[in-house]
Amino acid sequence: MSVQTDVLTPTLRKPRLEDGADLWSLVKETGVLDVNAAYTYLMLCRNFQDTCVVAEMDNSVVGFVSAYIHPKQPDTLFVWQVGVSESQRGQGLATKMLQALLQRQSCLNIRYLETTISPSNKASQALFRKLARDFDAYCAVSMCFQTDQFPDDHESELLFKIGPFKKTELNTN
Repeated sequence: MSVQTDVLTPTLRKPRLEDGADLWSLVKETGVLDVNAAYTYLMLCRNFQDTCVVAEMDNSVVGFVSAYIHPKQPDTLFVWQVGVSESQRGQGLATKMLQALLQRQSCLNIRYLETTISPSNKASQALFRKLARDFDAYCAVSMCFQTDQFPDDHESELLFKIGPFKKTELNTN
């Protein structure tokens, strides 16, 4: 006799304007991401729905990816923040959100992904290195922002550039 257990998996969708406050709260609760003004998350929900992902479970936001297509490099998606609630960490949600985003119609012409990560954020570094491996893509790391360029004591930020992606790998849906 086998016992079936129902494992709840978050629903991945585009953000809605009413998600803005929840996204701000999620970022704040992570304790590791830079918390931007609440206005920022409202604008992401209003203007960048096609390049952002919300993970929802039981009517609660449990994950979020904010990203945009680089204005001077239309084949490059810049991932700004990836946040996952503590209850969902270690279950591959961040990877699922990034993969779902890269498979969207809005990302059909994306060949590269960029993000910045502080040197101490080993979890994010591992996430993006894994994403590069999953897509059999190169991952170049270079300095992007030095500590002295920030007005506060913000840690430096490394630029991760992943790609080129093969179109067949990304758009399998």
